[in-house]
Amino acid sequence: MSERIRIDLKAGVADVRLSRPEKMNALDPAMFEALTEAGAHLAKEPGVRAVVLTGEGRGFCAGLDMATFAAMSKGGPRTENRDDAAAEGRAGNLLDAANDSPGTVAQNVAWTWRALPVPVIAGIHGVAYGGGLQIALAADMRIVAPDARLSVMEIKWGLIPDMSGTQTLRHLVRDDVARDLTFTGRIVSGEEARELGLATRVDENPQQAAYDTAMEIASKSPDAIRADKELLNAASMVSLEEGLRLEAQLQASLIGTPNQVEAAKANLQKRAPEFKDPE
Repeated sequence: MSERIRIDLKAGVADVRLSRPEKMNALDPAMFEALTEAGAHLAKEPGVRAVVLTGEGRGFCAGLDMATFAAMSKGGPRTENRDDAAAEGRAGNLLDAANDSPGTVAQNVAWTWRALPVPVIAGIHGVAYGGGLQIALAADMRIVAPDARLSVMEIKWGLIPDMSGTQTLRHLVRDDVARDLTFTGRIVSGEEARELGLATRVDENPQQAAYDTAMEIASKSPDAIRADKELLNAASMVSLEEGLRLEAQLQASLIGTPNQVEAAKANLQKRAPEFKDPE
């Protein structure tokens, strides 16, 4: 695994940390590849029941590396979208193995966390700007510090959000709010982010709160949790008929399985359940 990302797996929880603190975890080509590789790796780990996504140092992620914008100001291409077949192939192959996402390399860096079969909880402190915010938006939940600063900042650089942010943002906030944030690039606090719907909740220690939430999720039946995520991911993209059919199919696939039976027994016997990892 790249030095850009640190992963610590304990008790079913993968603690994933963006590790470029001297640059506020800014996104350079190495970080793009490391994030995609991390998502692909975790997707294949049956022992992973929940993921915590945080950043080391003073912030979650400051967005694209300033060197990228410097190149753009001179008419140079955006590095992570460069016409580089080898780089495109590496990241694409990693992502195809993880979740068959149809997106670009840049989109897949964020979408890989939505496509993971287990819940992802982002713990956000400091800043989550531009691409950093788009990565956080792809998580299932976002716990933010009250003084965190979040921004759809692409407009500042004459760009649009192109890391799947438009597809996640529209399901979290009202349409006019999404337009306000995208058109202006204004910075909102953690408190305002919660009010708008960008954040799930506010906590003084978002990293620890995210980890505690992940541990609680990891104590539930991993089969049911994975089915929950599959169903909720599909809910916003399929028709009512298709959604109801999937709901019934997934429920039928769970009833009577060892982990479902263990959940019922443990509740009746008032003890902690002992679940087996999915195969």
